[in-house]
Amino acid sequence: MSTVPVYRWRLAPPGYATFRQLRDLGLRPGGQDVAAVLERPRKRRGPLVAYLYRVDLAKPVRPMTPARWAALAKANAAQQVCPNCCQDAGYRIPASLGMCVPCADAPELAA
Repeated sequence: MSTVPVYRWRLAPPGYATFRQLRDLGLRPGGQDVAAVLERPRKRRGPLVAYLYRVDLAKPVRPMTPARWAALAKANAAQQVCPNCCQDAGYRIPASLGMCVPCADAPELAA
C-alpha cells in the first residue's frame, strides 16, 4: 500500500486540485484515488485536511439529463410539504422544526 504525499497549506505543486476546485473547472475526479493531502496546522486541534486530485486525470462533469432535472425537482417539492398540515409551505421545511413555521408556532402543538 502506497502512501500519498502530504503538503502544507498553499504549498502543493501545480497539477493538483481539491474537489471544489475541480468543480469550478467543470471537472470531476472521475474515480481516481486521492493523489495528495493538504494539511493546514491549527492550534490545540488536529490539522485541517483537504484531499487533492490530479487535474490531468479528471473527467468532465456529466451534464444534467431531463430525468435528473425531474428527479431533483420532485425531491425539492417533497421537502416543501409540511407533514403536519399537508400544505405546501413555499420553502424548504427546516429539519430543526420538522414542520412549517406556522405549525411550529401554533400554541396547541407547543405543549
